[in-house]
Amino acid sequence: MRNFVLVGNLALALASLFAVPSCVDGVDDGGDLDVGTTEASLWSNACPSGTPADLAPSADQHLSFVLDATGVQKYACTATATGAAWTFVAPYADMFTHCGEQAGIHYGGPAWEYEDGSIAFGAKVAGVTVNPTAVPWLLLSVVSHSGDSGKMDKVTAVQRLATTGGNAPATGCDVAHLGATSDVPYTAKYFFYRTRTYHSQSNTRCGA
Repeated sequence: MRNFVLVGNLALALASLFAVPSCVDGVDDGGDLDVGTTEASLWSNACPSGTPADLAPSADQHLSFVLDATGVQKYACTATATGAAWTFVAPYADMFTHCGEQAGIHYGGPAWEYEDGSIAFGAKVAGVTVNPTAVPWLLLSVVSHSGDSGKMDKVTAVQRLATTGGNAPATGCDVAHLGATSDVPYTAKYFFYRTRTYHSQSNTRCGA
């Protein structure tokens, strides 16, 4: 009986040691992912179906991790040559892992700041309106980094995909309301890429 208990405890210990977590937030491989890992297999199907080819990063980019975002698109009512119109100001959103844990924030720049203090700044490369009721899907290149060393350090491209909401209001802006502001709720998934030149034929790229 004693031997049976010892063997059972050993089996449980080994099972916990080699268990693969059921909830992962992405392929955070530092750009050195070996093709064929469990995480790569999981995230090879992460891309939304119908991602436009115009939004695919270059062939040397490899999907590293994905974060969900929930927040607002900020607009201001400004004067135009014909009167007034809502003008985009900046986004602000909380970013979450696949597990639902907050991992950082997204704000004007555009910038993505991870909880470790590392920040990536981007510039728009391309945009496609996939759903007219939501802000466009985007491809952005990372133009600089700031903050502490961390997860965003090696990010070189970002996609904003699977958006809902966020469009400018249809009403409420005229010459009598110049200076008014509006925060429009939106959600999106942000796909973060790192440059990987070896095994580039196996790189995971949404839209490719």
